[in-house]
Amino acid sequence: METVSTPDRPSPELRPFARQGTVLLHTRRRDGAWVPTPVSIAVRGDRGYIRSYAKAGKSKRLRNFPEVRFCPSTFRGTPTGAMVRARARLLGGTEARQAARLLSRKYPLLHGLVVPLAHRLMRTRTLHYELSDVRPDR
Repeated sequence: METVSTPDRPSPELRPFARQGTVLLHTRRRDGAWVPTPVSIAVRGDRGYIRSYAKAGKSKRLRNFPEVRFCPSTFRGTPTGAMVRARARLLGGTEARQAARLLSRKYPLLHGLVVPLAHRLMRTRTLHYELSDVRPDR
């Protein structure tokens, strides 16, 4: 019997990330090389949500190649679990505000205060991404 995801219950592919503090996100460069970056993730149903600032390298790479890979990791980016593949989509408007709310609920100090303040001080926009179509990396 297959488990159905609901907004309150993560999908089977994202269940390991629901309580995970940090994931190692791999984005692709133009030359095809994967670049790993530790990021915070919030999960709702069959979607994951991350944020970055507009001038970050990963934001530029995601603009060119929305296919990503990620796995559970330590805060410093040491992998601790299996890799999955997904598709990243830049969010705007209401969707971006909902993603920001999910991240700030999960990480009140980091994403509720520190990250928004840092992005304001750097005078750069905060970008929110939705990770969907999550499947095992084979």
